[in-house]
Amino acid sequence: MKSSKTNNNKALGISRRDALKFVGAGVGVGVLAASAGCASSMSTTQSDSPVNIPVKLATNTQDPWHKTHDRVWLGGEFWANPMEDWQVKEGHAHCINPGGNRSVHSLTHQLKHPQAGFATSVRLQNLQPSANDGGGGIRLGAKSELNEHKSNCFARQGLDIGIIKNTLILGAERMPLTQDIGQQAVDLVITGTPQVGAMLLNVKVLLADDQSILGEQSLLVSAEEILGNVALVSNLALAATDYQTDAQAHNGSRYRFSRWQMSGDGFEYSPEQQFGPILWTMYTLSDSRSDHGFVLKLSALLGPMGQSDNQTVELQVKRNNSWHSLGESHIDPHASLATFSVQNWDETQSVEFRVIYQQLHTDGSQTPDSYTGTIQANPVGRPLRMVSLTCQNDYAFPYAPVVENVVKLAPDLVFFSGDQLYEHHGGFGYVRAPADRATLNYLRMYYQFGWAFRDAMRHQPTVCLPDDHDVLQGNLWGEGGAPMQHIERDPSASILGGYIQPVPMLNVVHKTNTSHHPDGFDTTPTPSGLSRYYGDLIYGDIGFAILADRQWKSAPGGIGVVVGETGQGEEPTYVNPDFDPPNLALLGQRQEAYLKQWAQDWRGHQLKAVLSQTVFAGIATHQPRPDRYLKYDFDSSGWPATARNNAIDIMRESTALHICGDTHLGTLSQYGVHQQRDSNWAFCSPAIAAGWPRWWKPDSIALKVQNRPAHGLDNTGEYLDAFGNKMYVYAVANPLVGKSGNRYVQAHEKGSGFGMISFDTQAQTYTMEAYKFLIDVNDHKTTNQFDGWPVTIHKDENRGMNRLS
Repeated sequence: MKSSKTNNNKALGISRRDALKFVGAGVGVGVLAASAGCASSMSTTQSDSPVNIPVKLATNTQDPWHKTHDRVWLGGEFWANPMEDWQVKEGHAHCINPGGNRSVHSLTHQLKHPQAGFATSVRLQNLQPSANDGGGGIRLGAKSELNEHKSNCFARQGLDIGIIKNTLILGAERMPLTQDIGQQAVDLVITGTPQVGAMLLNVKVLLADDQSILGEQSLLVSAEEILGNVALVSNLALAATDYQTDAQAHNGSRYRFSRWQMSGDGFEYSPEQQFGPILWTMYTLSDSRSDHGFVLKLSALLGPMGQSDNQTVELQVKRNNSWHSLGESHIDPHASLATFSVQNWDETQSVEFRVIYQQLHTDGSQTPDSYTGTIQANPVGRPLRMVSLTCQNDYAFPYAPVVENVVKLAPDLVFFSGDQLYEHHGGFGYVRAPADRATLNYLRMYYQFGWAFRDAMRHQPTVCLPDDHDVLQGNLWGEGGAPMQHIERDPSASILGGYIQPVPMLNVVHKTNTSHHPDGFDTTPTPSGLSRYYGDLIYGDIGFAILADRQWKSAPGGIGVVVGETGQGEEPTYVNPDFDPPNLALLGQRQEAYLKQWAQDWRGHQLKAVLSQTVFAGIATHQPRPDRYLKYDFDSSGWPATARNNAIDIMRESTALHICGDTHLGTLSQYGVHQQRDSNWAFCSPAIAAGWPRWWKPDSIALKVQNRPAHGLDNTGEYLDAFGNKMYVYAVANPLVGKSGNRYVQAHEKGSGFGMISFDTQAQTYTMEAYKFLIDVNDHKTTNQFDGWPVTIHKDENRGMNRLS
């Protein structure tokens, strides 16, 4: 079994060089030449402690389930599809849902070396036989077009080997077993022997009780068929169903697994690919401007633990070459995270930290898990550099080009403006209720975000906002936290106002995204019990206002609008007064009061920025095709227009730059209220992986334009949006139509990427950059950025004292 080097601080995923090789050659990456190595065991931690694994298939259990307490989460060595359908129970991995194609992937073992042999085996048992039995077994060669371990976990095809209705299956081959096994446990044993560029597979089925052979079959396959991830699968012959469409007729049997063993040099063993128990951390450091000084807040996210598991996490920092404890924090049983708050932090020094979790086992033993990072010194005396990221559609998971570029840039601050997940993330659908299952469903999707970006957050403070898709809605008009009514009319939650999910689950969304933020300005729950998180962050001599620009927004249905239909027959230049009646809300009164106070408070900082989910203008004309004009996008915060203008009037006094995302379309614009260009600039960063595409093509529909910028780019200048809002569009990153079968090329085609903002307190300027998806920031090519960027503006331009022409 080949062993790769362990480096807990190295960004995971394929390198850009490998990605570009893939793009150029059109073949999978990661097929490595064989090299000498030692075999290792499946049971590891994220530490660098040595492990010992037999080369030959051992007879003792190699997975950790036999000594794992009962719980949902299977362990850091595995990724379960979907997590909420699996649990450790009585020493086995149980699939608790009879739906099709439920799988458990090994994260630490991949078949990568076809020149060498391998062996894998598992004990399986049909707990709930069905006439529609889809079988249980092992899937070899589960891989995406990238063939790297993270994206491979979501591949639903491969070479399936297992048992269906008393029949041994080996790919397309079938062989009846010698006796009816019913609900008896059996051992499935697979060995692979290299044979002139191919692999000879031998499969045996043995009765667990007496090890008598019930069937044996061999098959010669191409090496390519078995390269990739290895997974256990319950109902491997049935199509995957989601929670909304599960029907009795679609269901199969229910299997449990134990004694999963893997050995041989055909495997590459990569213990650094373990994901958990500590999944990742996020932190902020902020000047409280009080006796508490600078306050560190850090959250450690863990896989969902069981009642008998350890319930505490310890935070340590390294000072004078030794580790010192800063205390322990209890794990929130719903959000599965532990949060630390440390007052009077010494902000002048960078310091290493680690969070430690002691795994308790049923045999009384313990295994420590450690996750390390850096609390950076407060960046003063130089420009602060912040990366702005938004919208992670999982067709491009794990977003390696973006992650690696962010790590290379080593920014001072990382900002995620929302949509860390989408309802279809990972497959298997979303869960509306009950709250406990809906929470696990959300956490499973959210973990993909941390899995992809944890190394971009490990050494930098992070601000992370939830948006509509994070609460599993297509659109969100929060109406102050009100529950959605008549949800049967809007199952995708894209048309009606309010929140569709249970409040306990929504509060977990807020907590997992924002618990590491500085304490909020007003944390009083809404009447429905929904938490609030808006407030400020003072870091690097910059004051940030963190807003929730959806939570109090009015719903268009309240004024008789049918989203996507109303107004479609109107002329593009007509501004309909019926869509802006009085008393509609955007930020809500209490959040507006906070913003007004923040705008006037300059203690502890020299520049300001507003961080929120989306831009306060309707900068999109066509969606989801470049030839489909959609006049009104009520999802934009250009609506309601009067409420938008009120918010900008308040914000103008702050001279803040507005930084946001959400639209899947990178734009740089300047708001106008009383006249064009009298207010703040707004940088809406490109999506990490743009899903629903939008275009800003006003010239194609003859919208009136004045005062194009000096660069002369099309579709730029002073416009009125569909709601009559004044806006000066300086740059726009219009996409192509995504056509490529490669996820990274398609993301690049669709205008994906990320933003960077440099705050220069000495010059009182903001410099904004908009990077494309599939580039290397280190080569400094001008084509790495979208047309119109980079741009530098002065602080005073955020109140209409314009210098940029």
